[in-house]
Amino acid sequence: MKSLLTRLQNRFNISAAEVDFNDELRVAQIGVAVVSNDKSFGDSVIAKVIDMVRGEPEIILTDYRTEIL
Repeated sequence: MKSLLTRLQNRFNISAAEVDFNDELRVAQIGVAVVSNDKSFGDSVIAKVIDMVRGEPEIILTDYRTEIL
């Protein structure tokens, strides 16, 4: 998980962290934050992050949620 988080941070200049299920070996929940003054740019970055996570062969993305503040 740490490797994935580092790659996401480096590639997209975002904040990312494991936020739940820290003691589980096969389950993780990560949080990602993008700060931008352009909603479409933020949406685009999040979409690319989701695509990258989906493309990881050892990861099964079961659910995600986006929130704009």
